[in-house]
Amino acid sequence: MVECCQLGGSQQEASLILFLFLSHLGLGIVFTLVFVSREAGVKFFRFNAGLAAALIALAFAFRPADEGGALARISFYALAAAETAVVLYWATVGRALARVRPAIAGTACAAGLMTLVTQAIDLAWARPFTTQALTIASFLSSSAFLGGACTAMILGHWYLVIPSMPVTHLQAIVKLHMASMVVRAAVVAAAVFFAIATWQPGLGPSFRHYILSVSGVFFWQRVLFGLAGPALLSYLTWETAKIRSTQSATGILYVDFFTVVVGEVLAKYLLLATRVPV
Repeated sequence: MVECCQLGGSQQEASLILFLFLSHLGLGIVFTLVFVSREAGVKFFRFNAGLAAALIALAFAFRPADEGGALARISFYALAAAETAVVLYWATVGRALARVRPAIAGTACAAGLMTLVTQAIDLAWARPFTTQALTIASFLSSSAFLGGACTAMILGHWYLVIPSMPVTHLQAIVKLHMASMVVRAAVVAAAVFFAIATWQPGLGPSFRHYILSVSGVFFWQRVLFGLAGPALLSYLTWETAKIRSTQSATGILYVDFFTVVVGEVLAKYLLLATRVPV
């Protein structure tokens, strides 16, 4: 079953969309930094850790005033723990506490995972178990997708800072980005299939009706900009990275990141509008 509705455009709904988007992007950067080689340099990790911390802090600024139930509070404390760990990581990169930095990064990742899972369950609390599982998968894949796109873009730019850095590092992060894109597309396809397959007459408009209506333009924009666009652009990036054209790859990654951002913001909107975790 799917409950389609129209968002009223209230400030609280817009704040929730921005809160989810910014927190997912910030945490995604934290997750993907684990896969970047140390040869990227201290300044690369410090910059990205600072960016992640700033995004999460901005997310707190957009957090809706209504604190919600126990799960909402748990997700808030988990996100606060992730932010604390990321700030500590940023403050110690290239300085003291080198031995404990992996533990700090691990803490940030663990707290980030808890944040995403509890956010998803809280938003899908009254829904069937399958919908809850799909919402969790949606949040995790969204964060990985956003983080991979952003980190790949910045790493590509970093070849201007360290021209001698092996191109294999860019190739590796682009492959990670492509893998996260495949997972994201699979989750969206599963959510759409489940929403359409489980609808029953008398339970309100179906998701099939929604996506074929005028309002469905947001869904098709989400698919076009958020999935089809990155699929093409990430492939072009991979091909240019293979011929070691890092500047061309970086230019494509800027456009790729923009399309991913548009797609994931629309995904948050559609989740609130239709309760389908696309």
